[in-house]
Amino acid sequence: MSKKKYVYFFGVGKTEGDGTMKDLLGGKGAGLAEMTKLGIPVPPGFTITTETCNDYFNNNSQYPEGMWDEVLTNMKMVEDLMGLKFGDAEKPLLVSVRSGAKFSMPGMMDTVLNLGLTDSTIEGVIKRSNNEKFAYDAYRRFITMFASIVMGVDRMEFEHVLDKKKEKTKVKYDSELSADALKELVKEFKALYKKKVNQDFPQDPMEQLKLAINAVFGSWFGERAKTYRKLNGIADDLGTAVNVCTMVFGNMGDTSGTGVAFTRDPSTGEHKFYGECLINAQGEDVVAGIRTPMKVEELEKPMPDAYKHLMEIYQSLEKHYKDMLDLEFTIEDGKLYMLQVRVGKRTAAAALKIAMDMVDEGMIDKKTAILRVEPQQLDQFLHPMIDPKAKLKKLAKGLPASPGAAVGKAVFTAKEAEEWAEKGEKVLLIRLETSPEDIGGMHAAKGILTARGGMTSHAAVVARGMGKPCVAGCGDLVIDAKKKTCTVKEDVIKEGDWVTINGSTGEIILGETKLIEPSITGDFAKFMDWVDEFKDMGVRANADTPHDAEVALKFGAEGIGLCRTEHMFFEEDRIKAVREMILADDEAGRRKALAKILPMQKKDFKGIFKVMKGKPVTIRLLDPPLHEFLPHADKELNALAKEMGVAASKLKERNELLHEFNPMLGHRGCRLGVTYPEIYEIQVQAIMEAACELQKEGVSVIPEIMIPLVALTAEFTKMKDMTVKICNDVMEKAKVKVEYMVGTMIELPRAAIVADKIVEAGAEFFSFGTNDLTQTTFGLSRDDAGRFLPFYVDHKILPEDPFVSIDIDGVGELIKMGISKGRSAKDKLKVGICGEHGGEAKSVEFCYNAGMNYVSCSPYRVPLARLAAAHSMLKKKGSAASTTK
Repeated sequence: MSKKKYVYFFGVGKTEGDGTMKDLLGGKGAGLAEMTKLGIPVPPGFTITTETCNDYFNNNSQYPEGMWDEVLTNMKMVEDLMGLKFGDAEKPLLVSVRSGAKFSMPGMMDTVLNLGLTDSTIEGVIKRSNNEKFAYDAYRRFITMFASIVMGVDRMEFEHVLDKKKEKTKVKYDSELSADALKELVKEFKALYKKKVNQDFPQDPMEQLKLAINAVFGSWFGERAKTYRKLNGIADDLGTAVNVCTMVFGNMGDTSGTGVAFTRDPSTGEHKFYGECLINAQGEDVVAGIRTPMKVEELEKPMPDAYKHLMEIYQSLEKHYKDMLDLEFTIEDGKLYMLQVRVGKRTAAAALKIAMDMVDEGMIDKKTAILRVEPQQLDQFLHPMIDPKAKLKKLAKGLPASPGAAVGKAVFTAKEAEEWAEKGEKVLLIRLETSPEDIGGMHAAKGILTARGGMTSHAAVVARGMGKPCVAGCGDLVIDAKKKTCTVKEDVIKEGDWVTINGSTGEIILGETKLIEPSITGDFAKFMDWVDEFKDMGVRANADTPHDAEVALKFGAEGIGLCRTEHMFFEEDRIKAVREMILADDEAGRRKALAKILPMQKKDFKGIFKVMKGKPVTIRLLDPPLHEFLPHADKELNALAKEMGVAASKLKERNELLHEFNPMLGHRGCRLGVTYPEIYEIQVQAIMEAACELQKEGVSVIPEIMIPLVALTAEFTKMKDMTVKICNDVMEKAKVKVEYMVGTMIELPRAAIVADKIVEAGAEFFSFGTNDLTQTTFGLSRDDAGRFLPFYVDHKILPEDPFVSIDIDGVGELIKMGISKGRSAKDKLKVGICGEHGGEAKSVEFCYNAGMNYVSCSPYRVPLARLAAAHSMLKKKGSAASTTK
């Protein structure tokens, strides 16, 4: 058995890894290795693997045997290559220690720059650079980063000291501080460090290195990293790599600089090099948003050679990776170094445009383009936009950092954003600048607004990844965190005031602005046509009204998979008749009340059938228990009794009679149809009369009548016999023949187990109601489970909320059993899903692999489900192709 290798070297002309090794080297390490392999200038260094991180935690935060020896060996290789020595007073080697997980987690984990600086080595740095100001600037940065990241001291403690120094010396920017001021600052920082840590700042570079490596490993389980992984579905057991690189300095003066760039615009997808940089700065200055950066093209004038080299490298890297890339670079005294290459995060609009442009450019094919756009990204595409007719009070303009419009009440801390959102408030998070600690509040907010930072700032990058509208770097905002106010010229925004932002234009608008829904046009429509070329599973929508059906069609639905008839009963013009039916003392009274509902329901069904123009419409007969149609509080009951002209005592008596301890498992679904058949008879009559009348008018209609909550074959037989009789009577009377189907919702475990018998009893289709199937499989109520399910997910008792993504091991097995048994009795049995899982990408993939004919979801999630269905087919075919090679 070969010995495990913990450390991989990369340096001029030599690399032990490559770009395919992201699992082991993390994204950053794999990128550095690949660029080295391609001959691109990269600061030499080495990567400690993700496996080492996991071994470290599994070994009680101790390095695995032999790992530190490999670190020392690789450090010696870097020293030999650079002609420098780590810790040497004459020719000191300084390094950066950077995290690097398999998946990009911008700003979520830790980095330490300038490591190796001590009171001794700084003299060598001054001598070699002939630049005392630069050396002390690097040292004060290092002390700040080491103290905050490695030792847990609040960074703001150092920022306050720095601000006082700038105030005292009358300068605005850090870069304007003199060498003497920086030298004093280093002394003050070391004194502050000793006060906070209760020990002197470490003067042994090897001790610094060990502690920094430990801190980067530890940041994998930091709160912000855990939150980010949870929000983005990244596994906790992947671990992070640690990249130890030779320091190159962008803060050595006006011939040095640093920047972040994208090979195409990450917001719009426009085919142009897009980025920001700072002269005389280190990388943290760009992403932190402390200084307003300049555009990357502005580098051409002060540093033409470095800029030209950067252009050549970005073009060759994009051609090599065949994707839009996120790059980090540093220029040290005119020489360019690349610090990172990774596939860049982008908005849905950009993902779509880049994928389609790259097909046109011949870089990728249509299949690759479809797989490049994640289904959940389409949610961003369907963001509401500001109504062009709305009257707006525009306050200011910042940078359009992440598209879409957001409206919310102003809050000024991430904690408040989370707390207000939990109470059901729509909030807009306003910050001077965001930091990784704000991740929870950013997720809770409808949108993000910052006073500082550019298009590559933390707020911009994270908001784009989340699909949240964001306006960044609005210099007109003056935020007073203590007073919880924000001043824009003469206007003051207080906590709780309504604010609107337009992330597509950068505009900030006072007040609650009307938003309008999006539509599928242009490139989006063309892309969805491509999607449908590779999709071989149907996508329907859950729709209860003609308007819902129109929206569903607009987004590409191929039918209605669930029409919930009870939603029609709640309409104001018919709830009274429903209540009359509930209060009736006998069947005759119930039928009299239901006769009033018949024409209303028929009108509803006609409207939906007309919109769907011959596409299948699955209509579920009444499902909820009757008590849901009555109020429960005495005040409302008394008012209703007066309105209906009945004694309040009778209404209360009927309410108590209908009360159930557990309505979810009570008198509902087909159980209502069995005990009160007149309810289902009226509904079936309304469906078939609507179908016959439209058929006579030449409108094609395909009704699918669905019996809910069947557990027993006898229930289904009784309901189907009733349905067929009424349909035949209506068609005979109308002298019209309508093709229709009668099927059932499989939403109870017993139904899945006896699925073959239900088909033998005459079921012509199945639709899995996964909301109730999940409740009854787990034996919990979704309404109550919200109190403890987040704890289960956080503590890994459940991998994720089973009401969001299908529980494949439990609920999934019942679904597969139901399909298998059902098709053993009827091999062409049509099967679909109509629970909310029908619009979630992983659940759609499960449904595809389980052999369903279609999924059904809310109208606005239809594009997502279409793309997820295409992904499922392409992945399955790709997997099959790879196994046959």
